[in-house]
Amino acid sequence: MAEFVASGYIVDVVLAVTLLEALALLWLSRIAPPALAWMLAPGLCLMRALRAALAGAGWQWIAALLALAGLTHLADLRQRLG
Repeated sequence: MAEFVASGYIVDVVLAVTLLEALALLWLSRIAPPALAWMLAPGLCLMRALRAALAGAGWQWIAALLALAGLTHLADLRQRLG
């Protein structure tokens, strides 16, 4: 299990489950697809940053993904607050 986590594959599983959750939300709820995308984007970016760090990616990739998570979070807030 430790190797599964350290390799980053656990993040791939979480990403897949998150995408399945998004599909279920689209099917079962009245959330508009763009609103759902903005809602999920920051978390997906954070998970990709974690995956990059576990895979040994350069700090530039990790920093870029973290910055993208912040920007998508701000975009989501702007969309929600009008």
